[in-house]
Amino acid sequence: MDLKIILTAFSAIFFAELADKTQLVGIGLASRSGKPLSVFIGSVLGYMLVTMISVILGSLLSKYIRPEYIRYGGAFLFVVIGALMFFDKL
Repeated sequence: MDLKIILTAFSAIFFAELADKTQLVGIGLASRSGKPLSVFIGSVLGYMLVTMISVILGSLLSKYIRPEYIRYGGAFLFVVIGALMFFDKL
């Protein structure tokens, strides 16, 4: 294991996910259900699955596509999805 990569991934995910929709959903579910531990466990499991899919997909794609093309494709999709959300098309 590479501690530098672990800390980089942790920092990137931590700061990118602060105050996003997922946090708002967690706040809403915890306040509505009154069962914060259940919400926490469900949230962690859901995020683990999403992260696992992302890591597996990234490692598979990197065998066939150069990493910079994956980065450009991700940036392009980010902009397109943002524009669609801005214009209320998504």
